[in-house]
Amino acid sequence: MKDTVSYKYWHHPLNRDLLTLRQVYDSMSRAGAGQNEIPLMIQLVENPRYKFPGFTLFHGAVDLEQHDYIHIILGRGMLELDEAFTIGFTMGSTKKVTDTEEQLFALIAQYLYPTVYQFGEREIEVFRDAVRLGYVSDCQPLDEIDFRQYLDMPLRVVRERIGVEANLLRAYYEIEKNRYPDAPASRRLLDA
Repeated sequence: MKDTVSYKYWHHPLNRDLLTLRQVYDSMSRAGAGQNEIPLMIQLVENPRYKFPGFTLFHGAVDLEQHDYIHIILGRGMLELDEAFTIGFTMGSTKKVTDTEEQLFALIAQYLYPTVYQFGEREIEVFRDAVRLGYVSDCQPLDEIDFRQYLDMPLRVVRERIGVEANLLRAYYEIEKNRYPDAPASRRLLDA
């Protein structure tokens, strides 16, 4: 059963890195949606379960559990800008995303997703930034990591083991915070 904590308010900042992945995941799962609550259109685009054999529409596709772990590792909440960043960084971390793939995903997210899930211009900009940031990061491809092996490790250690550079994220989050000062997701990124 879901907690009264709304997904809109759930956020575990990047700088709070002493809790274990399991502790943060448990708090997130009380506020987030279950797999059966995610619209089919989004699952078709983002979930690897819907891949065609021998064909990858979008690199970085992950199931909801994996997606949630990535939110936590990146220090992102569950608002629209957080979703855009998490998806973009995951795709970029594969080092396989083409310009065409990036443009196609942006079009689908902006025009074909159900209305409440659609990306606006801000989300598209953050998504594109995140693809590039994931690409230049030295982290492992986030779609290939079995995060369950890290559940009882502090987030700081998990990030170190998989190569996620917290300083790189902080630098971008500062830019995002200045670029979108009125966006709740951007304002809270560097909270202690």
